[in-house]
Amino acid sequence: MDFQHRAGGKTGSGGVASSSESNRDRRERLRQLALETIDINKDPYFMKNHLGSYECKLCLTLHNNEGSYLAHTQGKKHQTNLARRAAKEAKEAPAQPAPEKVKVEVKKFVKIGRPGYKVTKQRDPEIGQQSLLFQIDYPEIAEGIGPRHRFMSAYEQRIEPPDRRWQYLLFAAEPYETIAFKVPSREIDKAETRFWTHWNRETKQFFLQFHFKMEKALPAPPGQTVSVGVKRPPSLITGLHAPADSMPPPPPGGIPGMPPGPPQMHPQMPPPGALPPHLRPPLPTNM
Repeated sequence: MDFQHRAGGKTGSGGVASSSESNRDRRERLRQLALETIDINKDPYFMKNHLGSYECKLCLTLHNNEGSYLAHTQGKKHQTNLARRAAKEAKEAPAQPAPEKVKVEVKKFVKIGRPGYKVTKQRDPEIGQQSLLFQIDYPEIAEGIGPRHRFMSAYEQRIEPPDRRWQYLLFAAEPYETIAFKVPSREIDKAETRFWTHWNRETKQFFLQFHFKMEKALPAPPGQTVSVGVKRPPSLITGLHAPADSMPPPPPGGIPGMPPGPPQMHPQMPPPGALPPHLRPPLPTNM
C-alpha cells in the first residue's frame, strides 16, 4: 500500500516497486502517450473481434484493451513486421516508368554575317517628338523564321562598360548574326501609333519605329506662347528690344540687289506770314 499521502506518512517510506509493477506503470504511460499522438481508428491492422478483445492483423496477436494494442505497436515484433510488409510491397509493385522529358530541338545555323541596315532620325513637325526608324535587310533569312527584337539594358551586356545613359536595341534572325544599336536610355512611348513593327515577306525587310516620350515643357518666356508638351530651348536674349532709331543708315547708293526706296521728303518752311514777328527772316533791301 502507498502511505505517502496519509497523515503522518513520510516521503520515501514506501517499499521498492517490483519489476511487474514497473512494467505495468511503463505500459500505462506508453498507452497514454500513444492515445494522445496516434488515432487508433486509422490503423489498418487494428481489429475488434466478436468477443470484445482486440487483434493485430499484421502480427496475429490478441489484446484485452486498446492500451495493450498500442503498446504492442511500439514493440519490436510489430515494427519488424511493418518493415517486412513494406519491403514485400515495394518488390511486388510494378516499376513505374519515369515520365519522358519533352525534348526541344535546338536549331543550328551557320552564321553568314551581319545584315544590312538603315537608321533614320525623325521629328514630329507638330509636337517635336523624336523617333528612330530602323530598316533591316534579311534577303537570305531561313524559312519559317521571322525577325525578333528586344531592348537590353546597359547592365545586361558584357561588351562595353555599363553606362546608364544608354540602352541597346537588338535584332536577330537566323542565319544572320545578332546586331545591336546603342540608343539613349530614355523612356519609350508604347502607344499604338508611336511604336510599330512590320515584316515584309516579299522584300525580306524588317521595319521598326519607336518614339521617345516627351519631356516636361519648359515655362514660356513672357509674351510668347509654347504649345503644351513641347520642350523649347529658351531664347538667348529675352525682354530686350532695339529702339527704332538705333538702326544704322543705309550706305550711299542703297543696298546692292535691293530696289531703291521712295524719295526722302524734306520738311518745307512755312510762309513768312505764318511765323511770329521775332522768327520772321529779314526782308531784302534794295541798294
